[in-house]
Amino acid sequence: MLPPARRDYVSVSFGEQSGGRYNNSKQWRRQSCWRKWKQLSRLQRSIILFALVLLLIFGMSPYPNSQHYRAVTPSLKASSPLSPPGLVGVDEEKEAAGAAGLPVPPHVLPEPVKVQPDGPRQKKMPQKRGPPVLQGRQQKRGNASEPLVVGGGGEEQNKKKEPNDKGEEPVISWREAVVKVDKPSDNTKAGDDKDSPKQPPKKTSKEIEALRLAAVQEAFRHAWRGYKEFAWGHDELRPISKSYGEWFGLGLTLIDALDTMWILGLKEEFAEAREWVNSELSFNKNVDVNLFETTIRILGGLLSTYHLSGDQMFLEKAKDIGSRLMPAFKTPSKIPYSDVNIGKGTAHPPRWTSDSTVAEVTTIQLEFRELTRLTRDQQYQDAVGEVARLVHQLEGKQDGLVPMFINTNSGQFTHQGVFTLGARADSYYEYLLKQWIQGGKKEPQFLEDYLQAIEGVKKNLLQKSTPSGLTFVGELSHGQFSPKMDHLVCFLPGTLALGAHHGLPEDHLELAQRLMETCYQMYAQMETGLSPEIVHFNTHQGSIRDVDVKPADRHNLLRPETVESLFYLYRFTKDPKYQEWGWEILQSFNKHTKVSTGGYTSINNVRDTNYPSPRDKMESFFLGETLKYLYLLFSDNPDLVGLDRYVFNTEAHPLPIWPSDPQE
Repeated sequence: MLPPARRDYVSVSFGEQSGGRYNNSKQWRRQSCWRKWKQLSRLQRSIILFALVLLLIFGMSPYPNSQHYRAVTPSLKASSPLSPPGLVGVDEEKEAAGAAGLPVPPHVLPEPVKVQPDGPRQKKMPQKRGPPVLQGRQQKRGNASEPLVVGGGGEEQNKKKEPNDKGEEPVISWREAVVKVDKPSDNTKAGDDKDSPKQPPKKTSKEIEALRLAAVQEAFRHAWRGYKEFAWGHDELRPISKSYGEWFGLGLTLIDALDTMWILGLKEEFAEAREWVNSELSFNKNVDVNLFETTIRILGGLLSTYHLSGDQMFLEKAKDIGSRLMPAFKTPSKIPYSDVNIGKGTAHPPRWTSDSTVAEVTTIQLEFRELTRLTRDQQYQDAVGEVARLVHQLEGKQDGLVPMFINTNSGQFTHQGVFTLGARADSYYEYLLKQWIQGGKKEPQFLEDYLQAIEGVKKNLLQKSTPSGLTFVGELSHGQFSPKMDHLVCFLPGTLALGAHHGLPEDHLELAQRLMETCYQMYAQMETGLSPEIVHFNTHQGSIRDVDVKPADRHNLLRPETVESLFYLYRFTKDPKYQEWGWEILQSFNKHTKVSTGGYTSINNVRDTNYPSPRDKMESFFLGETLKYLYLLFSDNPDLVGLDRYVFNTEAHPLPIWPSDPQE
């Protein structure tokens, strides 16, 4: 007999106490659900419990939000098991973001990052590439709002990166980024990867020469535009305030720049400047001028331009100013006063002293000697020749080195015991050699004093820095050595090289090369690539850097001495490193001193790339000397102002070397 079939349904009956009505109380519902659960089979209960456990596990696991996906690089998105479909590729990401109404992220290759747990939202910093030690420099030198893209600039940054074999976007590691910064691609444009070392362009030597000469011409035109628009006919441009400054009211910048324009081949600019000199320049003014500055800038500039152009008008102007400066020599000692009123014909020392500086009274000889040669008026050469004769025989020198001051009444050195090749004495040594060269090497007293002075420098002022062993020229004060060196001293490598070229001992050229390296390092070791006015060298064992700069000495006045010496060293050795160093300096001038509205400005702090603190002044010698020497440095034409035919005055105005026949 078969057992009765098992029912596959549940029968529910209601108790009598309900009175035959539906009871929906909580107690009754709990009892009813429990009875239902007990009536389920063991398999059914196991399935339900397993499903509940799975729901609990999935409910507790974190689901990545949209911020999480934005933080993950394309390559991580492509390989992450958490990435949902539609976020695998960059194009799909853009489509998803656009469909959701979110901003579409630009297609820029970021660094790989670690996925961090969600936490407090922090300020998003700009992406940077390069090793961590360089990030601070990149933050300072670059625009913090723009991501740094290694290996190219301009349109290259907008091109889509090609995927690799796995279909993933390429990711640049820190180490690879360093390699690419050091070796930019051929497509890298000028101005990209600003922290990378300057690499010579892959061009022929003639192409490089033409490019650099054009860069100097453009720098001059930019400076000239500012002067013409905001300071025309005045002494100096103030490029920041778009105004001008007056020193003597004689158009110093314009006259200082005349022969520079001629040498650079800027015919249009030269023509308009010549017209101003011819029609507007007048020396019949009731104004005090400095004898030294007026001689080297105005008299020297007019004489040089006359020789280069052959224009008689410039010689007539030179004769006018030369004669107006002569009252300065009417002193009891024949040592000239520092100041002359060119309108009244009177002269006087500074208000605070009766002294003149030795450099000022011994750095006017080239110009007045040449004026005598051209005019046949002996008074000019006699006046400056007497000064040179007096200084030659004076007591108070030390191994050929001279003090910084000389009294106009007594004709004696004052403030004795302090010796420097910097301010107030520098060009005395320069003009000893150059007068000997100018006169055809026929005046042995100048050569004698020069050679003795160089030996005095070697004996008393030369030392080496630590840790690099840079040779530098310090100062001597009452027997105590000071490792202080002015930027002005950087005229010395060029002067030493010039002497060696004219037959002086070969060790002069060797010393010139060592000092040239030091002057270059005064630029290279500064954050802006520009030298301060004064440095102090470390000489103690254990020093970690060669150069220290005091806060008051950190200014740069656009001075020419270093590029002047680079010009001489390249002319005589043809070593291309000197051109490379000059090119770096020009680029630093363009980066940190160029004013967009025209002109260049001196700066207060060469150690601050973010804000070098412009001084709002463009010295006349930036056009008269600095850019001229840079142009001559980059030129491979030895006959462009040939150094066997011309000698430069201390303001870079070339004057002819006298022929052996005085009648020529």
